This record gives sequence, structure tokens and C-alpha cells, in this order.
Amino acid sequence: MRKVLLIRYGEIHLKGQNRPFFIRMLAEDIKNALQGLGATVTRAQGRFYVENYPVELEDEAIDRLTRIFGIYSVSPAREVEKDWAAVCQNAAQMMAEETASRGGSCTFKVFARRSDKTFPLTSMQIAPELGGYLLEHVPGLSVDVHEPDVPLGVEIREHAYLYTGEIPGSGGMPAGSNGRAALLLSGGIDSPVAGHMVMKRGVEIECIHFHSFPYTSERARDKVVSLTRLLSRYSGSIRLHIVHFTDVQMAIYEACPDSQTTILIRRAMMRIAERIAAANECRALVTGEAIGQVASQTLESLCATDSVVGMPVFRPCIGFDKSEIMERARKIGTYETSILPYEDCCTIFTPKHPVTHPRLRDIEASERKLTNYEELLQGAIGRTETLLVTP
Repeated sequence: MRKVLLIRYGEIHLKGQNRPFFIRMLAEDIKNALQGLGATVTRAQGRFYVENYPVELEDEAIDRLTRIFGIYSVSPAREVEKDWAAVCQNAAQMMAEETASRGGSCTFKVFARRSDKTFPLTSMQIAPELGGYLLEHVPGLSVDVHEPDVPLGVEIREHAYLYTGEIPGSGGMPAGSNGRAALLLSGGIDSPVAGHMVMKRGVEIECIHFHSFPYTSERARDKVVSLTRLLSRYSGSIRLHIVHFTDVQMAIYEACPDSQTTILIRRAMMRIAERIAAANECRALVTGEAIGQVASQTLESLCATDSVVGMPVFRPCIGFDKSEIMERARKIGTYETSILPYEDCCTIFTPKHPVTHPRLRDIEASERKLTNYEELLQGAIGRTETLLVTP
């Protein structure tokens, strides 16, 4: 008997002839995530197995694995001889330990899966046979097929594997398997959630942040670096482009109507982001906007913003309300950093009465007042600072 981590992958199973490509990417992600733990990774019959890791680092290994996109679930398991007597004896030992840890009694249910069709018992036979054996040999056990205290899993593959539960993974598709996009990353709650959502679909992201020093502080900049680092735990290293945006923002603020500044600033951001994205082989932009959440996110405002770029703009949070976005931020671990009180450049010049239903011709007329507009945009791009942020 030896301990292994049994890894299941979900959606990859549906990929047909492309499946080997996705499996290779997932295997590489698993190996990268486990660096430094001394573990070995193998794959057979629809499962990955992590072996030879230090037992005291099992929780650390599981934590790393459950962040990997493409993994459906992880189970700490016992690998035993593919012999019915060995299966029964090891299962009894496991259930005796579970019963003792619960004060001498607990309920259970056996879940069985036989991939090796040469094994003499079928999946339907394994569950009742093993259940009966456990009831006979382990005091304090009783069966509950609806809500058992301990779901005992049995998988018959190259070996027999026994486990007492599944730890959910992140699901989705392996990182980078579906191209690259640029995330407009503010210091708020929404954009890290949007980034995580597209990353889950296999999109590799680069982050673009607009920094308006001295109106936004170095602590605000550091906050965005921290958010990028939190996202990198799910995908590996991420490039963060910090655009020095002060000159563009001040020119808009001084020359254009106050009520339009939010839309005008967003349009300038989109123009700059598209150029940085294209230079880094990104095929789309990603933002954290949701319809109607603020003045710049009405349908008319979003249309006015999108009209300046030719790239697709993905908004994964578009139909969420704020509480749903906050819940996701807590789940992925970005919420506490996002709420740190350091303002970003989208909030420092917010007008008292922003236009909520902008007319495109009025917005374009205001932009024509910026006689050196292209020079300002190019200047901001030229001063962009790029960091490689690692987990």
C-alpha cells in the first residue's frame, strides 16, 4: 500500500482528436505546480497520479493542484494490490480509522468504478460486497446511501485505489490552451474576477493597469501587483503592463466637459490597451464591467467605449450583480486585497453628474478638442512599464 493523489480531469474528456493536446498541457501545468515537492506525475486510464511526495506536504500539494484549471477533483488515495482480499482489508482499516476519529460510529456508502474489465467483480457488485464486508468487520458502521458521513470510493484501474472523498478542483480548461487576451486590471473587485473567469476557459492573460501618479499612490500600484500575483497562482507567471496615464487623464479633464470625462477616459484606455494587446499577440480585451453597475457601464456607455477598438471585448461579469462578483472574489482569494483603500485612476476624477446615455457624436466632438491626442496616447504607451509577476 502506498499513498497517491488521484487527479480527475473533466471537460478534456470531450475533446475527441484534440484530447492529447489538452492532456499534454494539463500534465505540464501539474508538473510546474508541484515543483519543489519532489513528486512524480504519471497518467493512465483517464487519471493523473501524483506519487512520491512527502506525506507532511500533502495539504500543500492538494492546495496547488486544486487551483489548476482543467482539474475536476483530487482525492488522497491508497494504492493497493488489485486483489479482492487486499481491497477489503485496506478498506476496513481506513473505515476503522474514520470511525475512531468520529467518536466510534459513522455512516458510509461505497462508490465503485471498475475500469479494468478483467477484474472478477463489476462496479455494481463491488459496492454491496465491500459494504457487507465492512459492516461485518468494522464496529460502529452503518449505511446511509443519501448523506453518508464517509463516501468510500473504490476504483479498479492499473491498481486498486481507495479514498474517502473528493476535493473539488477549479475545472475549466488548461491554462493557455485557448489563446491569449489582455485584462484591464484596476485595483477593484470586478476585474480580477473577470480575469479568473476567462483564465478558467484556457485563456492566458496579460494584465494592463493604468496608473496616474501622483494622483494614485505607489501603494495603489503595489496593490495591483499583488492582485496579479494572486491570479498567477492559477496560471503561472503573468506579465503586468503598467501604463503611466496621468498626462492623458489630465488633458481630458482640462479640455472636455466634466460630465463626459469618465467615458472619454475609458475610450482612451481602450485605445491604449488594444495597442499593447496587439503588440503582445493578444486577440481580445477583457474587462470587469457589468451592465448598469456605474455610469460608465450603461449599455450606451459600453457601446461608446467599444466603438474605438477593433478587438473583441469580453466582459465575463456582464450579467452579475455586485454581491455575486464579491462572492466569486472571496472564493478565488482576491477580495481582501481588492478592498484595500487605495484608489485607482478610474475613481479619482469621477464627475458629480456623469453622463449615463452618451451620444457618440458628442463624445467624438469632445475628443477633437484634444489637438495632441495621438501624441498623448503614444507617450503613455512609450512609458509603459512591464513586470513579470510570479506566484
